[in-house]
Amino acid sequence: MLHIILFEPEIPPNTGNIARLCACTDHHLHLVHPLGFSIDAKQVRRAGLDYWQHLQLSEHDNWEALKASFPQDQRFWALSTKASQSIWQTQFEDGDALVLGPETRGLPANILEDIQGIKIPMRDNAPVRSLNLSNACAVVIYEAMRQIEVSS
Repeated sequence: MLHIILFEPEIPPNTGNIARLCACTDHHLHLVHPLGFSIDAKQVRRAGLDYWQHLQLSEHDNWEALKASFPQDQRFWALSTKASQSIWQTQFEDGDALVLGPETRGLPANILEDIQGIKIPMRDNAPVRSLNLSNACAVVIYEAMRQIEVSS
């Protein structure tokens, strides 16, 4: 199982889609407050469909509270377009935590300095900044699952 951490998510449908993905793949979703919406919001529930009852969900007041809830040797990976290491250069392990930042601003510098950054490869001259948050999350989850399955 992986831990999927959404740090201060802003867009309800992205969180709903990621919740649905976590329910379907049996990964634990962590939401770090403040959220840009209520998880009871119609858009979040609609995107997650009827999977919410199958979701392992934890909410945390802030980054420090989240970190304190994990063992000290927990492996965290910060998904960031600013990272130099590709997900293909990363050796994922069962229990790893993937951290994704707010859609409009990404992860803050203090988190990027605290944990290892990784990125999804994109062409050098891509006319866009990044993938949609829920799409990026899916790409990394399935790459991690592939690696973990192969090594088992």
